[in-house]
Amino acid sequence: MANNTHETTTEMQDRAVLVSLVTDQVKRSGINTEHSLQELVQLAETAGVEVLDVITQNRETPDTKWFIGKGKVEELRMAIDGLGANTAIFDQELSGAQVRNLEETLDVKIIDRTQLILDIFAQRAKTREGIIQVELAQHSYLLPRLSGHGKNLSRLGGGIGTRGPGESKLETDRRHIRERISDLKRQLDEVTKHRKLHRERRKKTGAVQVALVGYTNAGKSTLLNRLTAADVYIENQLFATLDPPRELWSFPAVKRSC
Repeated sequence: MANNTHETTTEMQDRAVLVSLVTDQVKRSGINTEHSLQELVQLAETAGVEVLDVITQNRETPDTKWFIGKGKVEELRMAIDGLGANTAIFDQELSGAQVRNLEETLDVKIIDRTQLILDIFAQRAKTREGIIQVELAQHSYLLPRLSGHGKNLSRLGGGIGTRGPGESKLETDRRHIRERISDLKRQLDEVTKHRKLHRERRKKTGAVQVALVGYTNAGKSTLLNRLTAADVYIENQLFATLDPPRELWSFPAVKRSC
């Protein structure tokens, strides 16, 4: 499969102001908004973004047009201008209309949390299956939001939010995007069939499978390397390891006592 990553010699580093909205519903739910915001900073840094400032807004509900309200948008614009930022990253999901309105007012690239995570996935995916899954997720997420991402894709050329599907694909019409989604699903079905065959072979040979489950950056890869002869990539980053390792390792003998 061809690499769909958009490349350009004029790509600029993303210098961003992070934005978080705390609504009354979020307060009642007991969600730790401070932790979420700290994680957003880590996500941005993992994606190669320089974080310049963090802005929070308290509202009863999200503003349907601006998400954070017109007055806070003006405050954000002043911060962006003063710091020389070229990106605003929101801790929550935005609608296409909100992205478009914010873009027109702030004249910078607008990214939300989900798009940021998908961008990290696009950087991390190396296997054919991983690349297909990430591109499928990006297209599926952006399809209903295409009307709000036009300037995002044409202004700065590259950076977060444009990896994976790439600038040229996202600027095509919805029909072509839907066709690409269908094609990716067919490719993924083929990969799934191959994985099923390998799974059946492992069952016949009596191979034992062990799963390490935990949140991102919890230490799963480190534990795997300690337990086996694996050489899985380890880094203190969110989503540092995306693709599942395909090699088989044997565990060292464990002395048992009764």
